[in-house]
Amino acid sequence: MGNNKNNILACAILFVLCGLTYGQDAKASVDSFGWMAGCWELSVPQRQMTITEQWMKPAGGTLIGMSRTVHGGKTTGYEFLRIVTSETGIDYIAKPSSSKDETAFKLVKSSANEIVFENLAHDFPQRIIYRNGLPDSLNARIEGAQNGKLNGMDIPMKRVKCE
Repeated sequence: MGNNKNNILACAILFVLCGLTYGQDAKASVDSFGWMAGCWELSVPQRQMTITEQWMKPAGGTLIGMSRTVHGGKTTGYEFLRIVTSETGIDYIAKPSSSKDETAFKLVKSSANEIVFENLAHDFPQRIIYRNGLPDSLNARIEGAQNGKLNGMDIPMKRVKCE
């Protein structure tokens, strides 16, 4: 019976440790997200809409980016973006044109081809995902709960010349 208690205790400790390490990959650094650097675009001609993102290469523990949405020949939204090393890990900080405030999202998962940021207290989105897909493509996804339902939007972008 004592052996069974030790096994249960060992499993409980392992479960807690796994839960603590899920949050951020110890090897993750802003420098490892260099695959995001460059200019990216999603063009939807039938809707007269273009979404562009531009990311500077990592330097000093920071990636700096911006995005713009043009619809019908007019800018309908823009956003200033940063991925930064903070005291608590790595944060994605967004300041959209529709808000006076910045919102921070914590890195919760990273691999060679994907990074996931999360802020469950934010209205929408609550999760921001970037995936390094095929050559010269960057797939962004925003998702979260709206009116009790999980909603999301994929933004498959292609590399374009920075002008």
